[in-house]
Amino acid sequence: MSRIGKKPVAIPSGVEAKIEGKTLSVKGPKGTLTLGLSDLIDYKVEGDEIQVNPANDTKTARSYWGMQRTLVSNLVEGVTDGFSKTLEISGVGYRAQAQGKKLKLQLGFSHDVDIDVPEGIEVKCPDQTTVIISGIDKQAVGQLAAEIRRWRKPEPYKGKGIKYQGEYVFRKEGKKK
Repeated sequence: MSRIGKKPVAIPSGVEAKIEGKTLSVKGPKGTLTLGLSDLIDYKVEGDEIQVNPANDTKTARSYWGMQRTLVSNLVEGVTDGFSKTLEISGVGYRAQAQGKKLKLQLGFSHDVDIDVPEGIEVKCPDQTTVIISGIDKQAVGQLAAEIRRWRKPEPYKGKGIKYQGEYVFRKEGKKK
């Protein structure tokens, strides 16, 4: 029995949820998101909450249950509050600059790294060492953050690279004399 799946997803005021065929669409103040529905799960919009239950008692249906409830919850949270990830850049000469729908990174390569920002995602650089990625789709925000971080992962010797805010990099000791 899924502990997460048992809880209904609350729909706050100002948010509409409706099921049409095999899609669930959630419309809120920040935009509209849709989710393709699984045949293994029953979805019901009742009043101000969405119920997610397994359609049958198979192991596959029960294993999808909690994940599908979390995906529905992410839709509701995305259209009301949105999601954001903050990346910190550390290293001599490493910097970032947002230019419209592009993010320009200088990471010690012989060339600048230009990253195209997908539709629906907003990238801000309050200073040269901080990148804030925000949007209503949790998966798209996390994917862009991971792609940016992939260019220079934090290394354990000097701590240089791109890391998530709050991420701790275990530093290795140098040689002892």
